[in-house]
Amino acid sequence: MTIWLEAGLWGLLAGSALVLGAAIAWSVRVPQRVVAGVMAFGAGVLISALAFDLVDEAESTGGLWPTLAGFIAGAIAYVVCNLALARRGAQHRKRSAAMMPSEQEAPGSGAAIAVGALLDGVPESVVLGVSLLGGGGVGVSVLAAIVVSNVPEGLSSAAGMKASGRSARYVFGVWSTIALACGLAGLMGAALLDGAAPETLAVITAVAAGAMLAMVADTMIPEAFEGTQIYAGLIASLGFAVAFAIGRA
Repeated sequence: MTIWLEAGLWGLLAGSALVLGAAIAWSVRVPQRVVAGVMAFGAGVLISALAFDLVDEAESTGGLWPTLAGFIAGAIAYVVCNLALARRGAQHRKRSAAMMPSEQEAPGSGAAIAVGALLDGVPESVVLGVSLLGGGGVGVSVLAAIVVSNVPEGLSSAAGMKASGRSARYVFGVWSTIALACGLAGLMGAALLDGAAPETLAVITAVAAGAMLAMVADTMIPEAFEGTQIYAGLIASLGFAVAFAIGRA
């Protein structure tokens, strides 16, 4: 199997975790506190993977300054895009409570929510594609972190979509499309960057890492804290510890 095809399949697997979360939310009423707890755990998992795998690997591959430049650029790009989407009604796209506006309340918010979900998911899959280029296989700890965080993301967001009156066709159409886009992002990441200079790989990895950290802080942590309050930090720390252990195992 070619590297780019394998990368696409890993990206699709990671994106499919969003669909799984959405299916759980649509078929079972999950208490908001449980959703928030899993979201806090997923945030800790992602932060660990960012710190000990992505950023560390980028710095080892391409040096400190390309890594820092890419990381900051990724965070800025995410925040700028997120601000634009927030003005169109997508600021609460990860919230499980009835905070998302309906299409009647904010025309165009459905499309903004879909684009926002794409913005959240694509950098993760690009990283999976790039991780295969070193010849050592997919980064297991990064893949585990993405899957573990994607399930509560899909669950929380789908619960919010359902509460705002959006149909099952819309909800599963969004997440299925995002899953396919994640597969394509992983494929493109491997295909376009195969043979790239180490500095280029470091910058791309760091850009994705910066965007992912901004996403965690902007969308996952607020939902986690709202539902778990004082326990959010402890649960996130447990997620961090689990991901760290997986990476060192």
